[in-house]
Amino acid sequence: MSTAQGARARARIEVTAAIKDAARRQLAEEGAAKLSLRAVARELGMVSSALYRYFPSRDDLLTALIIDAYDSLGEAAEAAHAAAPAADPVRRWTAVCEAVRAWALGHPHEYALIYGSPVPGYSAPQTTVPAAARVGLLLIGIVRDAHDSSGLTELPLPAELRPEAERLAADLAPDLPPEAAAALVAAWAELFGLVGFELFGQFNRVVEDREAFFRHAVTRLATGVGLTAGP
Repeated sequence: MSTAQGARARARIEVTAAIKDAARRQLAEEGAAKLSLRAVARELGMVSSALYRYFPSRDDLLTALIIDAYDSLGEAAEAAHAAAPAADPVRRWTAVCEAVRAWALGHPHEYALIYGSPVPGYSAPQTTVPAAARVGLLLIGIVRDAHDSSGLTELPLPAELRPEAERLAADLAPDLPPEAAAALVAAWAELFGLVGFELFGQFNRVVEDREAFFRHAVTRLATGVGLTAGP
C-alpha cells in the first residue's frame, strides 16, 4: 500500500469513527427511531452526500452501531469469563452475567439499541448475528464444559415441550441434552429480562439492593440449567 493509500485509509477510519460517535450521541438524545444521517452530517460539518459515501443509508449506520454494541458487550463478557475460576461453572456463569449487567449500566443507550424496542422500519441483517451470539455462545460453552466433565443435574422437561426442546438442541447445541437446551434458552431470556427491568426502571421502588438481587437471581439461573458449584 502506498503512503497516499495508507493516509486515505486512516482518514476513512477516523471519519467513520466520528460518524459513529455522533450517531451514538444522537441515540442518547433522541433514540434510535429518530436517528438521521442529515443530523449526523450537520453535527460533523459534512454535507449529506459526503456522509453517504461512508453509510449509504440510515439502516447501514444502525447496523454498524448494532454490531459495535454487540461486540463491545461480547468482549466485556468474554473478559469476565476468562478471569473466572475455570473449575467452577457457577462462578463462570455468574461472571458472564454480571459483566452483561455492568456493561448495560455503563452503556444504557447502546443496550437499548440492541435489547430495547425495535426500531420502526428497520430489520437487522444476518451480519449482526455473529456479534449478537457472543454472550449466548459463552453460556452454552459453560454448560457444555460441565456436561462433558462433571455432568449436569437432572432437569425436568414436560412431555409436551420435548419436541421443541429437541429442535432447540439440534439448532443450538446438538451435543447437549434437550433438557439443557430448553433451560439455556429460558435462562438467556431471563438474564436480559433482569437487566432490562433494572435499566428501564421496572425495579424502581421494588428492588433496592439490585446488585445482590441480580447475583442471587443469576445464580439460580445457573442451577436452573444444571450447573453445580466447583470445588
